[in-house]
Amino acid sequence: MTLRFRAAGATDVGRVRDHNEDGFLVDESLGLVAVADGMGGHRAGEVASAAALDALRIAFGAGSAIDDAVTAANDIVYEQSVADQSLRGMGTTLTAGALGIDGTLLLGHVGDSRAYLLRDGTFERVTTDHSLVEELIKAGELTEEEREQDPRRSMITRALGLEPGVVVDLESIALRDGDRVMLCSDGLTTMLRDDRIGEVLRDETDGDAAARRLVDEANDAGGADNITVLIVDIEDDGSEPPAEDPDPGDAAVDPAPVVETADEVSDPGDAPGARRGLFRPKQ
Repeated sequence: MTLRFRAAGATDVGRVRDHNEDGFLVDESLGLVAVADGMGGHRAGEVASAAALDALRIAFGAGSAIDDAVTAANDIVYEQSVADQSLRGMGTTLTAGALGIDGTLLLGHVGDSRAYLLRDGTFERVTTDHSLVEELIKAGELTEEEREQDPRRSMITRALGLEPGVVVDLESIALRDGDRVMLCSDGLTTMLRDDRIGEVLRDETDGDAAARRLVDEANDAGGADNITVLIVDIEDDGSEPPAEDPDPGDAAVDPAPVVETADEVSDPGDAPGARRGLFRPKQ
């Protein structure tokens, strides 16, 4: 069994902000998806999120593991903020997922954008917010119910671009046929409760319709921030995964084609599209 994904995304400025600093990325040839939520005055947040997504795609496509690609994105955003006074202090969240041909989804995560998994009707959050409110909940000083009304809920404790280097959370999900993964910015989750988001994802089987409906409902609830929703539906494409290398000592077995990985390439540029791990080859 080989898993593939179908992705559908929607992003909206919301009802309060005058421009959209969110962004999302879908690159099916790389098996890469991501959501970024920028911050900074004078549209610097928009620059930060766009720069992070572009740097992520380039680094991952050149062979970096997903967490290393997120770190590379951090460095690019930071360097731009230092080089341009008008961009000083800009930053962005980033939640990125890489689908391996073995059906594993690796998530690299920084900030309070989120990843969720809907499986067999059960909807749960996969990532942990890097926020002050999340830390207070972990410490027992705040309840989940109080989170929604706490004025500090937008205060994040970790983001890309604020300093050289960043700690990236890495999560792994062994995906199954029929799973649905959602990445989103906090413009969705501050407007809608998780149980309502889960209801919509269970009700709307079409990814585009589900993403649009969630954005609309977040706007109907106030639209206090930019809203971005990226829905990734996982399905079995009916093909067999690439065969593993045979035992070199078994002369009776003809060598199977080898899927080249970045670990086997001294310079990623020598093998365009090569990536660490057995990711789906570029079509």
